[in-house]
Amino acid sequence: MKEKTSHQVVRGAILLTLAGLFSKVLSATYRIPLQNLTGDLGFYIYQQVYPIIGTVMILSLYGFPMAVSKLTAERREAGRNLTFRHFYLPILLVMSVINGVLFFLIYVSAPSLAQFVGDEHLQYTYRLAAFLFLFIPLLALVRGSSQGKGEMHWTAYSQMMEQLVRVAIIIVTAYFVFVGRLPIYDVGKFGVLATMAGMSVATIFIAVFYFPKQKSKPTIYASIPWRTYFYTFLSLGLIASLNHMILILIQLVDVMTLVPHLVSYGWNPVEAMEQKGIFDRGQPLIQFGVVFGSSFALALIPTVVKKSAWSDEGQVKSVREAILFSFYIATGATIGLIMLLRETNILLFTNDDGTRTIQVLILAMILTSVTITVVAILQTIGYIRQTAIWIIMTFFVKWGLNSWFVPHFGIMGSAIATVVSLGFLTIAVTILLYKKLPNLQLFHFVKWKGFTIASSMMIVYLSIIKYIGGFLPIFSRVGLLVYVCLLVASGALVYLASLIRYDVLTENQYRVLPFSRLFLSMEKVVRKKEK
Repeated sequence: MKEKTSHQVVRGAILLTLAGLFSKVLSATYRIPLQNLTGDLGFYIYQQVYPIIGTVMILSLYGFPMAVSKLTAERREAGRNLTFRHFYLPILLVMSVINGVLFFLIYVSAPSLAQFVGDEHLQYTYRLAAFLFLFIPLLALVRGSSQGKGEMHWTAYSQMMEQLVRVAIIIVTAYFVFVGRLPIYDVGKFGVLATMAGMSVATIFIAVFYFPKQKSKPTIYASIPWRTYFYTFLSLGLIASLNHMILILIQLVDVMTLVPHLVSYGWNPVEAMEQKGIFDRGQPLIQFGVVFGSSFALALIPTVVKKSAWSDEGQVKSVREAILFSFYIATGATIGLIMLLRETNILLFTNDDGTRTIQVLILAMILTSVTITVVAILQTIGYIRQTAIWIIMTFFVKWGLNSWFVPHFGIMGSAIATVVSLGFLTIAVTILLYKKLPNLQLFHFVKWKGFTIASSMMIVYLSIIKYIGGFLPIFSRVGLLVYVCLLVASGALVYLASLIRYDVLTENQYRVLPFSRLFLSMEKVVRKKEK
Protein backbone atom coordinates (compact mmCIF):
# COMPACT_ATOMS: atom_id res chain seq x y z
CA MET A 1 0.00 0.00 0.00
CA LYS A 2 2.83 2.36 0.93
CA GLU A 3 4.66 1.51 -2.33
CA LYS A 4 1.50 2.30 -4.29
CA THR A 5 1.12 5.64 -2.51
CA SER A 6 4.78 6.49 -3.06
CA HIS A 7 4.50 5.60 -6.75
CA GLN A 8 1.39 7.79 -7.00
CA VAL A 9 3.21 10.73 -5.41
CA VAL A 10 6.18 10.39 -7.78
CA ARG A 11 3.92 10.20 -10.83
CA GLY A 12 1.96 13.19 -9.57
CA ALA A 13 5.15 15.18 -9.00
CA ILE A 14 6.37 14.42 -12.54
CA LEU A 15 3.01 15.40 -14.00
CA LEU A 16 3.01 18.61 -11.95
CA THR A 17 6.50 19.45 -13.23
CA LEU A 18 5.45 18.84 -16.83
CA ALA A 19 2.34 20.96 -16.33
CA GLY A 20 4.52 23.72 -14.91
CA LEU A 21 6.83 23.57 -17.93
CA PHE A 22 3.86 23.62 -20.29
CA SER A 23 2.36 26.64 -18.53
CA LYS A 24 5.65 28.54 -18.40
CA VAL A 25 6.36 27.97 -22.09
CA LEU A 26 2.78 28.96 -22.98
CA SER A 27 3.05 32.04 -20.75
CA ALA A 28 6.25 33.06 -22.53
CA THR A 29 4.93 32.52 -26.07
CA TYR A 30 1.42 34.01 -26.03
CA ARG A 31 2.86 37.51 -25.62
CA ILE A 32 4.33 37.29 -29.11
CA PRO A 33 0.96 37.27 -30.97
CA LEU A 34 -0.28 39.76 -28.38
CA GLN A 35 2.44 42.24 -29.38
CA ASN A 36 2.05 41.46 -33.08
CA LEU A 37 -1.68 42.22 -33.00
CA THR A 38 -1.76 45.19 -30.62
CA GLY A 39 1.67 46.74 -31.26
CA ASP A 40 4.15 48.00 -28.70
CA LEU A 41 1.53 50.27 -27.11
CA GLY A 42 -0.89 47.39 -26.56
CA PHE A 43 1.94 45.26 -25.23
CA TYR A 44 2.88 48.07 -22.84
CA ILE A 45 -0.72 48.24 -21.52
CA TYR A 46 -0.82 44.52 -20.83
CA GLN A 47 2.60 44.53 -19.19
CA GLN A 48 1.50 47.36 -16.90
CA VAL A 49 -1.06 45.09 -15.26
CA TYR A 50 0.81 41.80 -15.63
CA PRO A 51 2.69 41.99 -12.29
CA ILE A 52 -0.66 41.85 -10.47
CA ILE A 53 -1.89 39.01 -12.71
CA GLY A 54 1.39 37.12 -12.28
CA THR A 55 1.33 37.56 -8.50
CA VAL A 56 -2.21 36.19 -8.26
CA MET A 57 -1.34 33.19 -10.41
CA ILE A 58 1.72 32.36 -8.30
CA LEU A 59 -0.19 32.69 -5.03
CA SER A 60 -3.00 30.47 -6.32
CA LEU A 61 -0.65 27.87 -7.80
CA TYR A 62 2.36 27.75 -5.46
CA GLY A 63 2.04 29.93 -2.36
CA PHE A 64 -1.30 29.22 -0.71
CA PRO A 65 -1.68 25.64 -2.06
CA MET A 66 1.74 24.88 -0.53
CA ALA A 67 0.49 26.10 2.84
CA VAL A 68 -2.78 24.13 2.56
CA SER A 69 -0.84 21.03 1.49
CA LYS A 70 1.46 21.31 4.52
CA LEU A 71 -1.48 21.64 6.94
CA THR A 72 -3.34 18.79 5.25
CA ALA A 73 -0.35 16.44 5.39
CA GLU A 74 0.36 17.28 9.05
CA ARG A 75 -3.25 16.66 10.07
CA ARG A 76 -3.38 13.34 8.21
CA GLU A 77 -0.09 12.21 9.78
CA ALA A 78 -1.56 13.01 13.19
CA GLY A 79 -4.53 10.78 12.35
CA ARG A 80 -7.08 13.60 12.56
CA ASN A 81 -10.10 13.90 10.29
CA LEU A 82 -10.26 16.62 7.67
CA THR A 83 -13.74 17.92 8.40
CA PHE A 84 -15.44 20.84 6.74
CA ARG A 85 -16.25 22.68 9.96
CA HIS A 86 -12.92 22.32 11.76
CA PHE A 87 -10.44 22.26 8.87
CA TYR A 88 -11.61 23.35 5.41
CA LEU A 89 -13.83 26.24 6.53
CA PRO A 90 -11.28 27.82 8.93
CA ILE A 91 -8.56 27.60 6.25
CA LEU A 92 -10.88 29.15 3.69
CA LEU A 93 -11.66 31.97 6.11
CA VAL A 94 -7.98 32.64 6.83
CA MET A 95 -7.15 32.85 3.11
CA SER A 96 -10.21 35.03 2.52
CA VAL A 97 -9.05 37.49 5.17
CA ILE A 98 -5.50 37.71 3.78
CA ASN A 99 -6.62 38.03 0.17
CA GLY A 100 -9.43 40.39 1.18
CA VAL A 101 -6.83 42.75 2.62
CA LEU A 102 -4.77 42.54 -0.58
CA PHE A 103 -7.91 43.22 -2.65
CA PHE A 104 -8.81 46.25 -0.51
CA LEU A 105 -5.32 47.75 -0.66
CA ILE A 106 -5.06 47.52 -4.45
CA TYR A 107 -8.67 48.59 -5.09
CA VAL A 108 -8.38 51.70 -2.91
CA SER A 109 -4.93 52.65 -4.20
CA ALA A 110 -5.77 52.08 -7.90
CA PRO A 111 -6.26 55.81 -8.74
CA SER A 112 -3.01 56.76 -6.99
CA LEU A 113 -1.20 53.83 -8.62
CA ALA A 114 -2.37 54.81 -12.11
CA GLN A 115 -1.27 58.39 -11.50
CA PHE A 116 2.06 57.25 -10.08
CA VAL A 117 2.92 55.09 -13.12
CA GLY A 118 2.09 57.99 -15.40
CA ASP A 119 -1.04 56.60 -17.08
CA GLU A 120 -4.42 57.47 -15.54
CA HIS A 121 -6.20 55.37 -18.18
CA LEU A 122 -5.11 52.29 -16.20
CA GLN A 123 -7.14 53.22 -13.10
CA TYR A 124 -10.15 51.01 -13.97
CA THR A 125 -7.84 48.16 -15.03
CA TYR A 126 -6.06 48.19 -11.66
CA ARG A 127 -9.36 48.24 -9.78
CA LEU A 128 -10.57 45.31 -11.84
CA ALA A 129 -7.30 43.46 -11.19
CA ALA A 130 -7.82 43.82 -7.44
CA PHE A 131 -10.79 41.41 -7.68
CA LEU A 132 -8.42 38.65 -8.82
CA PHE A 133 -7.30 38.14 -5.21
CA LEU A 134 -10.87 37.10 -4.30
CA PHE A 135 -10.58 34.15 -6.70
CA ILE A 136 -7.56 32.71 -4.87
CA PRO A 137 -8.99 31.14 -1.64
CA LEU A 138 -11.27 28.47 -3.08
CA LEU A 139 -8.87 27.48 -5.88
CA ALA A 140 -5.92 27.31 -3.49
CA LEU A 141 -7.96 25.24 -1.03
CA VAL A 142 -8.87 22.53 -3.53
CA ARG A 143 -5.38 22.47 -5.04
CA GLY A 144 -3.62 22.36 -1.69
CA SER A 145 -5.85 19.75 -0.10
CA SER A 146 -5.41 17.39 -3.06
CA GLN A 147 -1.62 17.91 -2.98
CA GLY A 148 -1.57 17.21 0.75
CA LYS A 149 -3.08 13.81 -0.01
CA GLY A 150 -0.46 13.11 -2.69
CA GLU A 151 -2.87 13.68 -5.59
CA MET A 152 -0.87 16.27 -7.52
CA HIS A 153 -2.49 15.49 -10.87
CA TRP A 154 -5.54 17.60 -9.99
CA THR A 155 -3.35 20.68 -9.68
CA ALA A 156 -1.54 19.80 -12.91
CA TYR A 157 -4.75 19.41 -14.91
CA SER A 158 -6.28 22.58 -13.46
CA GLN A 159 -3.10 24.56 -14.16
CA MET A 160 -3.08 23.59 -17.83
CA MET A 161 -6.80 24.32 -18.19
CA GLU A 162 -6.40 27.69 -16.50
CA GLN A 163 -3.58 28.72 -18.81
CA LEU A 164 -5.31 27.54 -21.98
CA VAL A 165 -8.50 29.45 -21.18
CA ARG A 166 -6.59 32.58 -20.18
CA VAL A 167 -4.32 32.60 -23.23
CA ALA A 168 -7.19 31.89 -25.64
CA ILE A 169 -9.22 34.86 -24.36
CA ILE A 170 -6.19 37.18 -24.45
CA ILE A 171 -5.34 36.29 -28.05
CA VAL A 172 -8.99 36.68 -29.16
CA THR A 173 -9.08 40.08 -27.44
CA ALA A 174 -5.85 41.09 -29.19
CA TYR A 175 -7.43 40.16 -32.52
CA PHE A 176 -10.49 42.32 -31.86
CA VAL A 177 -8.18 45.21 -30.95
CA PHE A 178 -6.27 44.61 -34.18
CA VAL A 179 -9.42 44.79 -36.33
CA GLY A 180 -10.67 47.86 -34.44
CA ARG A 181 -13.59 46.23 -32.60
CA LEU A 182 -12.11 47.04 -29.18
CA PRO A 183 -10.15 50.06 -27.93
CA ILE A 184 -6.46 49.58 -27.19
CA TYR A 185 -6.80 49.90 -23.40
CA ASP A 186 -9.17 46.92 -23.32
CA VAL A 187 -6.05 44.75 -23.68
CA GLY A 188 -5.35 45.23 -19.97
CA LYS A 189 -8.98 44.85 -18.87
CA PHE A 190 -9.54 41.65 -20.83
CA GLY A 191 -6.20 40.32 -19.63
CA VAL A 192 -7.64 40.53 -16.11
CA LEU A 193 -10.99 39.06 -17.17
CA ALA A 194 -9.18 36.22 -18.96
CA THR A 195 -7.34 35.39 -15.73
CA MET A 196 -10.64 35.40 -13.82
CA ALA A 197 -12.15 33.05 -16.39
CA GLY A 198 -9.16 30.69 -16.24
CA MET A 199 -9.20 30.55 -12.44
CA SER A 200 -12.97 29.97 -12.42
CA VAL A 201 -12.70 27.07 -14.89
CA ALA A 202 -9.87 25.53 -12.87
CA THR A 203 -11.85 25.84 -9.62
CA ILE A 204 -14.98 24.32 -11.12
CA PHE A 205 -12.98 21.47 -12.67
CA ILE A 206 -11.39 20.41 -9.37
CA ALA A 207 -14.55 20.97 -7.35
CA VAL A 208 -16.61 18.81 -9.70
CA PHE A 209 -14.14 15.95 -10.21
CA TYR A 210 -12.14 15.91 -6.97
CA PHE A 211 -14.46 16.63 -4.04
CA PRO A 212 -17.22 14.09 -4.89
CA LYS A 213 -14.59 11.34 -4.60
CA GLN A 214 -13.67 12.32 -1.05
CA LYS A 215 -15.20 10.18 1.68
CA SER A 216 -17.17 12.07 4.30
CA LYS A 217 -15.65 12.07 7.77
CA PRO A 218 -17.56 12.17 11.04
CA THR A 219 -17.52 15.61 12.63
CA ILE A 220 -15.46 15.56 15.81
CA TYR A 221 -15.10 18.72 17.86
CA ALA A 222 -11.57 20.09 17.95
CA SER A 223 -10.08 23.48 18.72
CA ILE A 224 -9.07 25.51 15.68
CA PRO A 225 -5.41 26.69 15.75
CA TRP A 226 -6.07 30.09 14.19
CA ARG A 227 -2.61 31.44 15.03
CA THR A 228 -0.92 28.46 13.37
CA TYR A 229 -3.08 28.82 10.29
CA PHE A 230 -2.35 32.54 9.88
CA TYR A 231 1.38 32.03 10.47
CA THR A 232 1.54 29.19 7.93
CA PHE A 233 -0.23 31.18 5.23
CA LEU A 234 1.80 34.31 5.83
CA SER A 235 5.12 32.43 5.87
CA LEU A 236 4.56 29.75 3.21
CA GLY A 237 1.71 31.39 1.33
CA LEU A 238 3.29 34.80 0.87
CA ILE A 239 6.96 34.81 1.84
CA ALA A 240 7.96 31.51 0.23
CA SER A 241 6.21 32.59 -2.99
CA LEU A 242 8.77 35.31 -3.53
CA ASN A 243 11.13 32.77 -5.13
CA HIS A 244 8.67 32.46 -8.01
CA MET A 245 8.20 36.24 -8.16
CA ILE A 246 11.76 37.47 -8.75
CA LEU A 247 11.14 38.53 -12.35
CA ILE A 248 7.67 39.83 -11.50
CA LEU A 249 9.07 42.13 -8.81
CA ILE A 250 11.68 43.44 -11.26
CA GLN A 251 8.90 44.08 -13.79
CA LEU A 252 6.84 45.77 -11.09
CA VAL A 253 9.60 48.35 -10.59
CA ASP A 254 9.57 49.08 -14.32
CA VAL A 255 5.78 49.37 -14.25
CA MET A 256 5.94 51.99 -11.51
CA THR A 257 9.00 53.99 -12.56
CA LEU A 258 9.97 53.51 -16.19
CA VAL A 259 7.47 55.73 -18.02
CA PRO A 260 7.89 58.74 -15.68
CA HIS A 261 11.68 58.43 -15.88
CA LEU A 262 11.59 58.12 -19.67
CA VAL A 263 9.56 61.33 -19.80
CA SER A 264 12.32 62.93 -17.71
CA TYR A 265 14.83 61.55 -20.21
CA GLY A 266 13.09 63.43 -23.03
CA TRP A 267 10.33 61.27 -24.53
CA ASN A 268 6.74 62.46 -24.60
CA PRO A 269 4.29 60.24 -22.64
CA VAL A 270 3.07 58.21 -25.65
CA GLU A 271 6.63 57.66 -26.90
CA ALA A 272 7.68 56.63 -23.38
CA MET A 273 4.86 54.05 -23.27
CA GLU A 274 5.90 52.65 -26.66
CA GLN A 275 9.53 52.52 -25.54
CA LYS A 276 8.50 50.48 -22.50
CA GLY A 277 6.51 48.17 -24.78
CA ILE A 278 9.66 47.64 -26.85
CA PHE A 279 11.71 47.06 -23.70
CA ASP A 280 9.17 44.47 -22.49
CA ARG A 281 9.88 42.34 -25.56
CA GLY A 282 12.79 40.97 -23.59
CA GLN A 283 10.58 39.56 -20.82
CA PRO A 284 9.16 36.52 -22.68
CA LEU A 285 12.63 35.77 -24.06
CA ILE A 286 14.13 35.82 -20.55
CA GLN A 287 11.24 33.77 -19.17
CA PHE A 288 11.64 31.16 -21.90
CA GLY A 289 15.37 30.87 -21.21
CA VAL A 290 14.87 30.67 -17.46
CA VAL A 291 12.46 27.75 -17.93
CA PHE A 292 15.27 25.68 -19.40
CA GLY A 293 17.99 27.22 -17.27
CA SER A 294 16.38 26.42 -13.92
CA SER A 295 13.53 23.91 -14.35
CA PHE A 296 15.77 21.03 -15.47
CA ALA A 297 18.42 21.94 -12.90
CA LEU A 298 15.85 21.76 -10.09
CA ALA A 299 15.23 18.12 -11.02
CA LEU A 300 18.70 17.35 -9.66
CA ILE A 301 17.90 18.68 -6.18
CA PRO A 302 16.70 16.13 -3.61
CA THR A 303 13.26 17.28 -2.50
CA VAL A 304 12.78 15.38 0.75
CA VAL A 305 15.94 15.48 2.84
CA LYS A 306 16.36 16.00 6.57
CA LYS A 307 18.04 19.31 7.37
CA SER A 308 20.85 17.52 9.19
CA ALA A 309 21.64 15.49 6.05
CA TRP A 310 22.38 18.51 3.86
CA SER A 311 25.99 18.54 5.01
CA ASP A 312 26.50 15.04 3.57
CA GLU A 313 28.86 15.00 0.59
CA GLY A 314 26.23 13.28 -1.59
CA GLN A 315 23.70 16.06 -0.99
CA VAL A 316 26.34 18.76 -1.48
CA LYS A 317 27.27 17.15 -4.79
CA SER A 318 23.62 17.18 -5.91
CA VAL A 319 23.32 20.87 -5.01
CA ARG A 320 26.57 21.69 -6.82
CA GLU A 321 25.51 19.80 -9.94
CA ALA A 322 22.15 21.60 -10.02
CA ILE A 323 23.67 25.07 -9.75
CA LEU A 324 26.45 24.41 -12.28
CA PHE A 325 23.99 22.80 -14.70
CA SER A 326 21.78 25.87 -14.45
CA PHE A 327 24.82 28.07 -15.13
CA TYR A 328 25.98 26.07 -18.17
CA ILE A 329 22.54 25.86 -19.82
CA ALA A 330 21.53 29.46 -19.09
CA THR A 331 24.88 30.83 -20.26
CA GLY A 332 24.71 28.91 -23.52
CA ALA A 333 21.14 30.10 -24.11
CA THR A 334 22.14 33.68 -23.31
CA ILE A 335 25.13 33.70 -25.66
CA GLY A 336 23.11 32.15 -28.47
CA LEU A 337 20.18 34.52 -28.01
CA ILE A 338 22.40 37.60 -27.91
CA MET A 339 24.00 36.53 -31.20
CA LEU A 340 20.64 35.84 -32.84
CA LEU A 341 18.64 38.62 -31.21
CA ARG A 342 18.28 40.87 -34.25
CA GLU A 343 16.81 38.01 -36.33
CA THR A 344 14.71 36.84 -33.36
CA ASN A 345 13.41 40.36 -32.73
CA ILE A 346 12.32 40.76 -36.36
CA LEU A 347 10.81 37.26 -36.44
CA LEU A 348 8.81 37.56 -33.23
CA PHE A 349 8.02 41.29 -33.08
CA THR A 350 8.17 42.34 -36.77
CA ASN A 351 11.10 44.79 -36.45
CA ASP A 352 14.50 45.13 -34.75
CA ASP A 353 13.61 48.04 -32.46
CA GLY A 354 15.38 47.89 -29.10
CA THR A 355 17.78 45.11 -30.13
CA ARG A 356 20.82 46.53 -28.32
CA THR A 357 18.88 47.22 -25.14
CA ILE A 358 17.35 43.74 -25.11
CA GLN A 359 20.78 42.19 -25.71
CA VAL A 360 21.93 43.76 -22.44
CA LEU A 361 18.70 42.76 -20.71
CA ILE A 362 19.15 39.14 -21.83
CA LEU A 363 22.13 38.84 -19.46
CA ALA A 364 19.48 38.61 -16.75
CA MET A 365 18.73 35.11 -18.03
CA ILE A 366 21.93 33.67 -16.52
CA LEU A 367 21.51 35.49 -13.21
CA THR A 368 17.83 34.62 -12.82
CA SER A 369 18.33 30.93 -13.66
CA VAL A 370 21.14 30.53 -11.14
CA THR A 371 19.33 32.60 -8.50
CA ILE A 372 16.10 30.62 -8.77
CA THR A 373 18.04 27.38 -8.41
CA VAL A 374 20.01 28.65 -5.38
CA VAL A 375 16.93 30.12 -3.69
CA ALA A 376 15.01 26.86 -4.21
CA ILE A 377 17.86 25.01 -2.47
CA LEU A 378 17.93 27.51 0.40
CA GLN A 379 14.19 27.26 0.91
CA THR A 380 14.40 23.47 0.91
CA ILE A 381 17.02 23.71 3.66
CA GLY A 382 14.81 26.11 5.61
CA TYR A 383 16.13 29.58 4.74
CA ILE A 384 12.73 31.00 3.76
CA ARG A 385 12.85 34.33 5.61
CA GLN A 386 16.45 35.08 4.67
CA THR A 387 15.87 34.56 0.94
CA ALA A 388 12.69 36.64 1.10
CA ILE A 389 14.62 39.53 2.69
CA TRP A 390 17.25 39.49 -0.07
CA ILE A 391 14.58 39.33 -2.80
CA ILE A 392 12.78 42.33 -1.28
CA MET A 393 16.09 44.20 -1.01
CA THR A 394 16.69 43.50 -4.72
CA PHE A 395 13.36 45.18 -5.46
CA PHE A 396 14.59 48.38 -3.82
CA VAL A 397 18.03 48.13 -5.44
CA LYS A 398 16.35 47.95 -8.85
CA TRP A 399 14.13 50.90 -7.90
CA GLY A 400 17.11 53.03 -6.89
CA LEU A 401 19.12 52.14 -9.99
CA ASN A 402 16.15 52.91 -12.27
CA SER A 403 15.85 56.35 -10.64
CA TRP A 404 19.53 56.93 -11.27
CA PHE A 405 20.14 55.33 -14.68
CA VAL A 406 16.95 55.84 -16.73
CA PRO A 407 16.82 59.68 -16.63
CA HIS A 408 20.45 59.71 -17.89
CA PHE A 409 20.63 56.68 -20.23
CA GLY A 410 17.02 56.18 -21.27
CA ILE A 411 15.67 52.67 -21.79
CA MET A 412 19.19 51.21 -21.73
CA GLY A 413 19.42 52.42 -18.13
CA SER A 414 16.61 50.08 -17.09
CA ALA A 415 18.33 47.12 -18.76
CA ILE A 416 21.54 47.89 -16.89
CA ALA A 417 19.59 48.34 -13.63
CA THR A 418 17.93 44.94 -14.09
CA VAL A 419 21.22 43.14 -14.68
CA VAL A 420 23.00 44.86 -11.78
CA SER A 421 20.15 44.28 -9.31
CA LEU A 422 19.86 40.59 -10.25
CA GLY A 423 23.64 40.30 -9.98
CA PHE A 424 23.34 41.69 -6.46
CA LEU A 425 20.73 39.04 -5.61
CA THR A 426 22.77 36.22 -7.15
CA ILE A 427 25.84 37.13 -5.10
CA ALA A 428 23.81 37.55 -1.90
CA VAL A 429 22.01 34.20 -2.03
CA THR A 430 25.16 32.36 -3.15
CA ILE A 431 27.04 33.72 -0.12
CA LEU A 432 24.13 32.63 2.07
CA LEU A 433 24.33 29.12 0.59
CA TYR A 434 28.09 29.02 1.18
CA LYS A 435 27.49 29.76 4.86
CA LYS A 436 25.27 26.69 5.08
CA LEU A 437 27.42 24.51 2.81
CA PRO A 438 31.02 25.77 3.14
CA ASN A 439 32.38 22.79 1.18
CA LEU A 440 30.23 23.62 -1.87
CA GLN A 441 33.18 25.21 -3.75
CA LEU A 442 31.26 26.10 -6.89
CA PHE A 443 34.00 27.97 -8.74
CA HIS A 444 36.49 25.20 -8.03
CA PHE A 445 34.26 22.66 -9.79
CA VAL A 446 33.43 24.77 -12.85
CA LYS A 447 35.11 23.10 -15.82
CA TRP A 448 36.28 26.37 -17.33
CA LYS A 449 38.35 24.91 -20.15
CA GLY A 450 35.61 22.72 -21.59
CA PHE A 451 32.97 25.40 -20.98
CA THR A 452 35.07 28.02 -22.80
CA ILE A 453 35.70 25.65 -25.74
CA ALA A 454 31.98 24.81 -26.01
CA SER A 455 30.97 28.49 -25.89
CA SER A 456 33.62 29.43 -28.45
CA MET A 457 32.60 26.64 -30.81
CA MET A 458 28.98 27.78 -30.70
CA ILE A 459 29.97 31.41 -31.28
CA VAL A 460 32.19 30.51 -34.24
CA TYR A 461 29.56 28.17 -35.70
CA LEU A 462 26.75 30.74 -35.44
CA SER A 463 28.98 33.49 -36.85
CA ILE A 464 29.85 31.38 -39.91
CA ILE A 465 26.24 30.34 -40.53
CA LYS A 466 25.02 33.94 -40.09
CA TYR A 467 27.66 35.13 -42.57
CA ILE A 468 26.54 32.52 -45.12
CA GLY A 469 22.91 33.31 -44.35
CA GLY A 470 23.54 36.95 -45.24
CA PHE A 471 23.73 35.90 -48.90
CA LEU A 472 20.44 33.95 -48.77
CA PRO A 473 17.28 35.65 -50.09
CA ILE A 474 14.90 35.48 -47.11
CA PHE A 475 11.89 37.51 -48.20
CA SER A 476 9.15 36.16 -45.93
CA ARG A 477 8.56 35.73 -42.24
CA VAL A 478 8.11 31.99 -42.77
CA GLY A 479 11.54 31.81 -44.36
CA LEU A 480 12.99 33.75 -41.42
CA LEU A 481 11.26 31.34 -39.04
CA VAL A 482 12.89 28.33 -40.71
CA TYR A 483 16.26 30.10 -40.74
CA VAL A 484 16.16 31.09 -37.05
CA CYS A 485 14.87 27.67 -35.93
CA LEU A 486 17.69 25.94 -37.77
CA LEU A 487 20.24 28.29 -36.19
CA VAL A 488 18.81 27.79 -32.69
CA ALA A 489 18.56 24.00 -32.97
CA SER A 490 21.95 23.47 -34.57
CA GLY A 491 23.68 26.01 -32.29
CA ALA A 492 22.23 24.32 -29.21
CA LEU A 493 23.31 20.92 -30.50
CA VAL A 494 26.87 22.15 -31.11
CA TYR A 495 27.03 23.64 -27.62
CA LEU A 496 25.57 20.65 -25.76
CA ALA A 497 27.61 18.14 -27.77
CA SER A 498 30.76 20.14 -26.96
CA LEU A 499 29.88 20.22 -23.25
CA ILE A 500 29.56 16.44 -23.29
CA ARG A 501 32.63 15.91 -25.47
CA TYR A 502 34.86 17.86 -23.08
CA ASP A 503 33.34 16.29 -19.93
CA VAL A 504 31.72 19.51 -18.71
CA LEU A 505 28.36 17.86 -18.01
CA THR A 506 28.04 14.81 -15.80
CA GLU A 507 25.79 11.94 -16.73
CA ASN A 508 23.29 12.98 -14.03
CA GLN A 509 23.12 16.45 -15.53
CA TYR A 510 22.41 15.60 -19.14
CA ARG A 511 20.04 12.77 -18.20
CA VAL A 512 17.45 15.40 -17.21
CA LEU A 513 17.65 17.07 -20.64
CA PRO A 514 15.14 16.33 -23.40
CA PHE A 515 16.52 13.77 -25.86
CA SER A 516 19.01 12.61 -23.22
CA ARG A 517 19.26 9.21 -24.95
CA LEU A 518 20.69 10.98 -28.01
CA PHE A 519 23.40 12.60 -25.90
CA LEU A 520 24.15 9.31 -24.13
CA SER A 521 24.57 7.64 -27.53
CA MET A 522 26.84 10.45 -28.70
CA GLU A 523 28.99 10.08 -25.60
CA LYS A 524 29.35 6.33 -26.09
CA VAL A 525 30.42 6.83 -29.71
CA VAL A 526 33.02 9.41 -28.66
CA ARG A 527 34.37 7.14 -25.92
CA LYS A 528 34.74 4.20 -28.37
CA LYS A 529 36.67 6.37 -30.84
CA GLU A 530 38.99 7.59 -28.08
CA LYS A 531 39.73 4.00 -27.04
